[in-house]
Amino acid sequence: MTGTIGYMAPECHRKGKASKESDVYSFGVVALEMACGRRSIEPKYDENEASLVAWVWEAYENQRLFDLVDKKLSKDFDFKEMECLLIVGLWCAHPIDTVRPSIKQAMQVLNFDTALPNLLSKITIPMYDIPNIPILKTREAYSSHLSITVPR
Repeated sequence: MTGTIGYMAPECHRKGKASKESDVYSFGVVALEMACGRRSIEPKYDENEASLVAWVWEAYENQRLFDLVDKKLSKDFDFKEMECLLIVGLWCAHPIDTVRPSIKQAMQVLNFDTALPNLLSKITIPMYDIPNIPILKTREAYSSHLSITVPR
C-alpha cells in the first residue's frame, strides 16, 4: 500500500488497500486544505492542531468553522460557498467510511444542486485494532517460527 500521510483514510491502515471511499476521504482533505490554506499535516502546530481533519472537526463541533478559513482571503469570500466547501470536506473526510458520500453526491452539494448534509455536531472517532507487537530491547533475543531459505 502506498499513500501520503494525512490523505490516507483511517481504514486504509487497517485494510491495507485503497477504495472508492478512501479516495473520497482524500478529496475531502484537499477541499479542507483549499478552505483553510494549510497542509493536511502540520508538525509545527500543537498536537490538537497538527491534523487538519481533526482540527476542522473540532472547530465544527464548537461552531467556529469560519475561524479556520485561510487568513490570506481577508474575509473576501462568499460565506455560503465557503461553508459548503468546509462541510463537504468534513463529510468526505468522515472517519467512518460508510458515512462518506459518493463523489457524485459531494459534487451535487458543491454545485448547490442538493442541500448540505446534516453532520453530527459531535463526532466519534472509531478505534481500530492495532496488533499487539512486542517492543524489543536492543539486547533482548527474539525468536520467530518463520524460516526463510535463501538460495546460494
